[in-house]
Amino acid sequence: MGVNKNAYIRYQTLDKCFSNPYKLFFIEDLLEEVNKALEYVNGFDSIIKKRQLFDDIKFMESESGWAIPLERFKEGRRTFYRYSDINYSIKNQKITDNEIDVINSALIVLTRFRGLPQFDWINELSTKLKSHFELDDAPEIISFDHNEFLTGLDLLPSLYQSILNKAVLSIEYQAFHMEASIEYVIHPYYLKQYNKRWFLLGLNRNDNRIYTIPFDRIKKINIKKEEYIENKIINFSEYFEDIIGVSRKPEDKPIKIKLFFNAKTAPYILTKPLHGSQKKLNYDENGLIVQIEVIPNFELKQLILSYGDSIEILTPESFKKKFMKLNNYY
Repeated sequence: MGVNKNAYIRYQTLDKCFSNPYKLFFIEDLLEEVNKALEYVNGFDSIIKKRQLFDDIKFMESESGWAIPLERFKEGRRTFYRYSDINYSIKNQKITDNEIDVINSALIVLTRFRGLPQFDWINELSTKLKSHFELDDAPEIISFDHNEFLTGLDLLPSLYQSILNKAVLSIEYQAFHMEASIEYVIHPYYLKQYNKRWFLLGLNRNDNRIYTIPFDRIKKINIKKEEYIENKIINFSEYFEDIIGVSRKPEDKPIKIKLFFNAKTAPYILTKPLHGSQKKLNYDENGLIVQIEVIPNFELKQLILSYGDSIEILTPESFKKKFMKLNNYY
């Protein structure tokens, strides 16, 4: 049974009132207690009226709720509410089948991190939850495209903590084309996974630019005792909107690119768009023409190459010529 935060506060407050044998809670008292709890957590705008309170009580009494053993006692013309069993509480109820399904789903997601350094606690947590809630070991029915043997994956926990703790890092880095490694001093901001690889994004203090560093090209990391430069410029939830992958330059702007796919590949492109900006311009027996608006980068080039002779760059001509020159593709 999924409930939002405000509903959870209301149900827990009512449960506390109903199980209190030392005070009489009339409907006005229940409303006051619930609204005090809501106002304390969320402010005055979250308080409710009597109608919502009656709906909450009705739900708690229903089979969809907890089927609470609530009794109503008359005192004059007024009615107060109390559990018939003062030891009863919704906190003591067995977990529902729906909640068991939610926990199992969460455990499946957590298992993606099994085998990674500093994530051994997942196995222990899984065992405790299964034991406490009497969960059965369900057959494996889902898998994720995840490479736990990727070089540099052991850096994930420490880099994550470096961002949380605002630590400046000295990173020894060696790209594939480099004969020797070089040192970057990076103020780490963000971690991103793309195409099974992990990347660190952070500010290089020397040229004041954001660097994208793949984990598998990092040779060594040390923490430097320097003042951390906060990220006050880049919103990373928007940073990747105009690109495919992870690499971009600050000065680059998105361009509109028209691509043709032959009839065999067209259905695949329609069901799995290249980018969120993809628009279908034409689709017939010959093939599909789409338009994407992205910043050209290395990942875009690799993606286009992956389609072999089933793709053709139509426009812009400048991008097409540059691509042909760099790759000798056509």
